Amino acid sequence: MFIIGSSLFALGAVPFYAEAVGLHWCGATFFVGSLFFTCAAFLQYREAVDALPAVGATRRRSVWSWAPRKPVWLAGAIQLAGTLWFNWSTANALLTNLSVALTEQRVWRPDALGSIAFLVSSGVALQIAGRSAVAGQPRPRVWKIGVINVAGSVAFGISAVAAFVIPSSGDLLNAELSNLGTLVGALCFLTGAILMLRPESTETPVPADRGARQ
Repeated sequence: MFIIGSSLFALGAVPFYAEAVGLHWCGATFFVGSLFFTCAAFLQYREAVDALPAVGATRRRSVWSWAPRKPVWLAGAIQLAGTLWFNWSTANALLTNLSVALTEQRVWRPDALGSIAFLVSSGVALQIAGRSAVAGQPRPRVWKIGVINVAGSVAFGISAVAAFVIPSSGDLLNAELSNLGTLVGALCFLTGAILMLRPESTETPVPADRGARQ
């Protein structure tokens, strides 16, 4: 799911794609990609919940849990929240009659919040991955995936800043940089997702961040 979502976001950010299919279908590409990210993030969140110590005599757990002191749970929960913000942002971007103020509130703001969530989540995940590193030995694959995901989150953050809507004109602050940040971030997340297909047996499970722009 992360691979499919990343591929759709990368496709949507390709400069000539919007010209070929039109802005509406380009926006739909981002929205569908965000749904794949949310599904994947939810499954990772569920893995984090299932890994929590059982309470009492039963092993049955609810769908949702609250364990902010557990780094793996925290990374998964923040990542999931970020994908939901991206869902809201990309869905509203499909609307054509939004004012500048509504565009800022319903498109840019949740996009920025999602980017922040991805950056925080990927930072926590990288910290977890760093614990599996052994002095004098090559960095494990999970750490490399964490670095790639952090880079992708930074690129998404730059894209979000560049996508700020200027109130006086309704234009983006820097549309080209916003597209470039989305493309670079999506490619980073795609690379990380592909590397996760064959995890090393000694690696510590880490929720990997992927983002979407959303």
